[in-house]
Amino acid sequence: MGRLVVIGGGAAGMSAASAARRADPDLDVVVCEAGGFAAYGMCGIPYYLGGMVPEPENLLAYPPATFREKRHIDLRLHTRVTGIDPGTRQVHLAAGQRGAPSLESLALESLDYDALVVASGANPVRPPVPGLDERRVFTIRSLDEAIELRQLLDSGTVRHAVVVGAGYIGLETAEALVSAGLDVDVVEALPRVLATVDEPVAALVQAELERHTRLHLSARLNAVRARDSARLDAVRAQDSARLEAVDGAAGSGLIAVVDGTEIATDLVVIAVGVRPATDLLIEAGAGHLPDRSVVVDEGMRTSLPDVYAAGDAVALPHLVLGRPAWVPLGPAANKTGRVAGTVAAGGSASFKGIVGTVAVKVFDLEVASTGLGLAEAKAAGLDAVATDEVSRSRAKYYPGSSPLHVRLVHTREGRLLGGQLAGREGAAKRVDVLATALHAGFTVDDLAELDLSYAPPFAPVYDPVLAAAIKAGRGLAAVTAGGSP
Repeated sequence: MGRLVVIGGGAAGMSAASAARRADPDLDVVVCEAGGFAAYGMCGIPYYLGGMVPEPENLLAYPPATFREKRHIDLRLHTRVTGIDPGTRQVHLAAGQRGAPSLESLALESLDYDALVVASGANPVRPPVPGLDERRVFTIRSLDEAIELRQLLDSGTVRHAVVVGAGYIGLETAEALVSAGLDVDVVEALPRVLATVDEPVAALVQAELERHTRLHLSARLNAVRARDSARLDAVRAQDSARLEAVDGAAGSGLIAVVDGTEIATDLVVIAVGVRPATDLLIEAGAGHLPDRSVVVDEGMRTSLPDVYAAGDAVALPHLVLGRPAWVPLGPAANKTGRVAGTVAAGGSASFKGIVGTVAVKVFDLEVASTGLGLAEAKAAGLDAVATDEVSRSRAKYYPGSSPLHVRLVHTREGRLLGGQLAGREGAAKRVDVLATALHAGFTVDDLAELDLSYAPPFAPVYDPVLAAAIKAGRGLAAVTAGGSP
């Protein structure tokens, strides 16, 4: 009986372990997870922080006992892997509880493997800013840290937060903290929010964010420091109105310095992005892209013998770009984990690729995108244009109908490259039509011919996706005929 070792107990890692168990009931499967939880929905963390999900255990796909007792998987929590030795087929690990390590927890062990799946995920980016080691500075990239923040929110001692970063994670975190009753400042270094979508859609997101938070664009966090009475007096003189919204206990709050301006706050969340957690693989010699995401084949094999990788650590075939790209998303993590575990256990499976489909809720606005934005398409050397259409989410006369902005990105020959949607309703699932079209290699004319459903409570007779595709096709036809789109 051989042994499969899985590094990482997140979506990809536990999918790999479970798939391996199905493929080979006799295989020894060991999962090493550095944190205190496994198989939880990381994307649900903002809703736990905001109070919509009452308990952290609600985010678990299955409790540890299910994996250990029913699936016979040796799940080891609080177990950190420190190195991979492909020559001896061993991983080196140190087991210990979160917090200050004891001498016992630092005692190194080695674990032999016949096959290895690395599902180490991605690490939060921590900018080189003084003070990020303060106790009330969070990154919220693990359930352990989210529990600590939720306990702070429930203590009744916090009323204000600074969120650094206005990407997907920052936007969801800002909404969660507002839902928890906090006054929130959002700080973004770029001149606009949500850089992963094009400007017309980002403008809608910005307007929604400004309805609920104070937004600082083209601004940088300079430092974070503990708040004392002297600093508090200085900030009170600078901005007494803001200070009235801050209710931390004396000495427990923070000062966030943003472009030289001091903001009194109770906590800071750093949400400026993530990077592939691939140091172990790269130090072992695995092939990787410049962004340090590891290259794999359709069976999730790395360049190292009998070493597989899955989830947010890997670059995957991008079906629009035609080359590997690092797009860390939950559905691909689950799918690639399943493939890696199956193949590592001797089974057959493959993963064909991604188009980068994502949806996010920003207060009362749904935002979704798939494929390439216009800037991405042009950066890839594609002769791309965009078509924008504002339609209605339902029949215009039906109660609750609201505007829905659809942007299609396509070549001048009509090949669909991507799409983005934003509106009060109807964006998050309509993007799946566009994702399907990208998988099928549709043109905008193909998209316009789809037979989509119609009923006044759900859509106009020409669904917003169809209306945008028709407009795009007419524009291309006008150009071909020598007119203007």
